[in-house]
Amino acid sequence: MADLPRIAITMGDPAGIGPEIIVKALPREDISQVCRAFVLGDVGLLKAASEDIGARSFHVMENPGDISEKPGMIDVLPLSNLEGTLTPGKPTREGGTAMMDYILKAVELASKGQVSAMVTCPISKELMNQAGYEFEGHTELIAHLTHTKDYVMMLAGERLRVALVTIHCPLRDVAEKINKKLIVKTVTITCHALEKDFAIKNPRVAVAALNPHAGESGLFGREDMEIIKPAVEEASNSGLSVEGPFPADTVFYHALKGRFDAVVAMYHDQGLIPLKLLHFSDAVNLTLGLPIVRTSVDHGTAYDIAGKGIADPSSLIAAIKMAARIAGTRRKAISHARPATKRD
Repeated sequence: MADLPRIAITMGDPAGIGPEIIVKALPREDISQVCRAFVLGDVGLLKAASEDIGARSFHVMENPGDISEKPGMIDVLPLSNLEGTLTPGKPTREGGTAMMDYILKAVELASKGQVSAMVTCPISKELMNQAGYEFEGHTELIAHLTHTKDYVMMLAGERLRVALVTIHCPLRDVAEKINKKLIVKTVTITCHALEKDFAIKNPRVAVAALNPHAGESGLFGREDMEIIKPAVEEASNSGLSVEGPFPADTVFYHALKGRFDAVVAMYHDQGLIPLKLLHFSDAVNLTLGLPIVRTSVDHGTAYDIAGKGIADPSSLIAAIKMAARIAGTRRKAISHARPATKRD
């Protein structure tokens, strides 16, 4: 147990399904076999969430090192006390403040090396802004908190990995937002992360075109020919194994067949539609380029089913396992990079 990575899990919006999927996921044996996880959240709300799905045992921690060794135990570092003031499915400003406190603490612990990784449960972007943090989502906030200028959002499952050039913006703005520098940056960060975090040697990356048929030599738009292709060539000339632009209606098929280790998509839905078709329940959201390991569930707060005991914890389970795997890969790389010491 002492050698397993320590992982902090943020509870997300207390009014969402975060508490429920946590109490369903953490007691599992396959989780305790790969990491030592604990929750940054609210003990009372976690206990309430467990009432409808079976008894759970909880251990209230005083510090990040105070993790129990008992199998099936849910360790909690309490940062809020909202029991009796919050109803599942009904978000509140107080819940939004607590939601942000969980994230800030997790980033602090990860940045100080007190945990090996952080895993985030779903939040409300509206509540985040109401709490005074004007960011588009988790990804942008954590990048800001870690002083990370260059980062990439990746969504990943066992069969497909997709990195995004643009993230949350109107579709009509995508063509104006993409440029050669941004695409090269996205490809470079993706390739380096596949090596560093997934232990893939010489990763192969495909770049999706923006327009149908990759623009058909300018007939359906010139972005693929004038922006994306030169970016791919520059990334390739730097030594990266990258190809494209490929028409988006075929590139994901070839990635599934093993030709590529990841696909770089130009915009959100271009990449997430095929990803969620394959990994609707177990996809993982991770932020590449950070100095810390951060993974997340790939779904929202699901207020409509919060408190009903029917939320699926599959994405959280996958996110915890991926965080543990990445943390282990990074630790192994560091140990191999240390110079050998001379023995007497």
